[in-house]
Order: sequence, then structure tokens, then C-alpha cells
Amino acid sequence: MTALSLETKAVSANPIDLVEEIVQANEWPHDRQTDEEMVVEISGRWCDYRLLFIWQREMNALHFSCAFEMKVPRTRRAAVYELLAAMNERLWFGHFDLASDDASPAFRQGVLLRGSFGASVEQIEDLVDISLSECERFFPAFQLVVWGGKSAEEAIAASMIDPVGEA
Repeated sequence: MTALSLETKAVSANPIDLVEEIVQANEWPHDRQTDEEMVVEISGRWCDYRLLFIWQREMNALHFSCAFEMKVPRTRRAAVYELLAAMNERLWFGHFDLASDDASPAFRQGVLLRGSFGASVEQIEDLVDISLSECERFFPAFQLVVWGGKSAEEAIAASMIDPVGEA
């Protein structure tokens, strides 16, 4: 298959600059190691999340991941892989995976920005909001599988119940 190409050279603005403005406005702890990479820490309901933004200029793409501190023991990885498949079937955007180096779960998304002059505030907000929402929704399922010894089906069923009222 041949890709069509026009000789336009629109260069997208670095979205990490915009991410940095949003992060500073919210006073979130962060570290911008390079022009193309930023790490942000955000507290959630269940745990603290580590957000990683990486700008790939050549692809005009912003890679994003939202990780939480949980190491999956080798003995529970098969069950967690089943859980990942079940969770990912329920998602419209992004996906959960397990990092191969330290076996920690993360939610990942990518945003293609070709043809635009950069990301918008709304795109960055949606990226973060959707990711945090999915991590908060499925964190208990990870806990049930990893530490509670439950099956993927049991954990998904428990995480899909919407609580009513306050305790």
C-alpha cells in the first residue's frame, strides 16, 4: 500500500511546553528531563500516579502513560494478563499493559498531531482525565487479582459495580 504525501512542512509545536504550563498551574510535582519528556506525580483515590509524557517530533505524536506503584509477582502474571485482556476490551481509548522490566501496570495512550500546530489544552486535559479515570476504576481489580488471589472475571465484576451513597 502506498502512502499519499503532500510536500507540506507544517511543524507542530512541542506539546510538552503546554503540558508544563498545565502542570505548573495545578502545582503538581514534576520533572522535565529533556525538551521531549516530562514526568508528573498526581495523587489519586487509591494511590499516587506517575504520568509520563514523551513527544516524538519525527512522528508528530505524543506518547502518554499513567503508571502506579504495584509490582506483579511472577506467580500472578498469567492472571494479570487475563485481567488486562478483559479490561482492554472495555476501553474506548488507550490500553493497560504490564511493563516488561519491572512488571508494573500502566495505562497508555498516544495522540497523533500531524496536520495541527500543536496540542490543545482540552486534548491534554482529556488525556489525563481519561487515563486517571480508567486507572481509578480498575485499580481495585488489579488489587483483587494480585493480592486477593481472585480470577480476572471476579475482579472485573467487582470493579464494574458503581457504588451508591457514602460510607
